[in-house]
Amino acid sequence: MKTKEINIKGATIPALGFGTFQLENDTAETMVKAALDAGYRHIDTAQIYKNEEGVGRAIAASDVPREEIFLTTKVWFEKLDKGQFLPSVEESLKKLQTDYVDLLLIHWPNPDVPVEEYIGELMKAQEKGYAKHIGVSNHTTALLDKVLATGAKIITNQVEYHPFINQDTLHSYLAQNDITLTAYSPIAQGKVMGNDTLKSIGEKYGKNEAQVTLRWMMQQDGVLAIPRSSKEEHMKANLNIFDFELTADEMRQVTALKQDDGRIIRPPFAPDWD
Repeated sequence: MKTKEINIKGATIPALGFGTFQLENDTAETMVKAALDAGYRHIDTAQIYKNEEGVGRAIAASDVPREEIFLTTKVWFEKLDKGQFLPSVEESLKKLQTDYVDLLLIHWPNPDVPVEEYIGELMKAQEKGYAKHIGVSNHTTALLDKVLATGAKIITNQVEYHPFINQDTLHSYLAQNDITLTAYSPIAQGKVMGNDTLKSIGEKYGKNEAQVTLRWMMQQDGVLAIPRSSKEEHMKANLNIFDFELTADEMRQVTALKQDDGRIIRPPFAPDWD
């Protein structure tokens, strides 16, 4: 099956991954196993999802060799200090039944822990072989300035990104600094369904609104997406987007849906967005 990969700083990343946010252990195990069977080779989890064990069981039971799977996990913002960071990563690896993850991310910044401290710990994890590559999630451009000042070779910033949010400033910053944008909640937690523009475009290709949205992302430089689903048919449909291509005009139509107040994810510990 034809898909898309992004090569950056020595990493080869399948541009479309399978996310596991809000999937409990047993569901995560079932869905990751099914996703690998369907052709996904990029799996995303996190400490706070409390499903690393399920993800690990699925990968261990899969016929797909570990080295063919791009596996990401994230360190929770309450574990970023020097005392907790590396032990938390070691616990994650144990739960995932693996010696390393392909990508280790800072899940959210913590204003009580200096950027230099937690990025220092992130680089230590990489040096120890716990992670092949490193990155961040939910970081503003101001925070990214501090991250890059440490010399860390991050390869992505995982953030909320879908047709209804304006991430132009961040996307441009990342492109200028050779960092990918990994889109979480790429179908806006289902809100793309029923959108007239996306539906109209999809009818031309026999695709639904979610498939049009993911295709729009795949046609952008330096953008990856990790849609989550608890249903196999949706998971498989999300992967079935590499047999059509949006025109330049259709790309513009989807881009025009962005709103300055389109953010959905607003936890109380989020940073002040640019």
